[in-house]
Amino acid sequence: MVILSTKNASPSCIEITTSTGLSFFIRPNYLSLVCVEELKEGAEFFDEREEELIDAGLSFAAEQKALEYLNRCEQCRFGLTSKLRKKEFLAKNINQALDYLEQKRYLSDARFARVWLRNRAINHYEGRTKLNSLLLAKGISKEVAKSALDEFFEENSQEELCKKSFDKLKKIKKSDDKIIASLMRNGFSLKMIQSVVKENCD
Repeated sequence: MVILSTKNASPSCIEITTSTGLSFFIRPNYLSLVCVEELKEGAEFFDEREEELIDAGLSFAAEQKALEYLNRCEQCRFGLTSKLRKKEFLAKNINQALDYLEQKRYLSDARFARVWLRNRAINHYEGRTKLNSLLLAKGISKEVAKSALDEFFEENSQEELCKKSFDKLKKIKKSDDKIIASLMRNGFSLKMIQSVVKENCD
């Protein structure tokens, strides 16, 4: 690869044009074998160093696609990885791009978990067990899920959520046995369910 020209697209982004007419963007963060100072007109790169430059361009492309998704709404790393794989990005480029976005705080599983819990609570009334399993299924770590749930239940009474879930199920005329089974599937403890059922049936 022979560099025809370079241009600073931003303080942390460089546009490279090669002698073949190929043009792409990279970040210095994505380089380890090549120094930024080497990126100048007429510079030649071969083998591993050429491959690193190409990979840096692919990582930047993965980063930009990830930012498109993040601009729409909060994302978790697991979900973004899945979406980028469907766009046929390689794992190494995805990991490099998402590491950068996490470093810059554009991507945060902790923030995603907090936002997801708040949005979920708008139309769903579920207990800690159910919510925890849903977060884990989204690739959120146990530690991050626990922290987000602790914060969520400081602001939301689990018993009150159980009551709302009970009222919702009662409106569709389910029997008490079916209501109890549904509440257990929604992640509420049997003791809490029995208390809510007793309180609302007395």
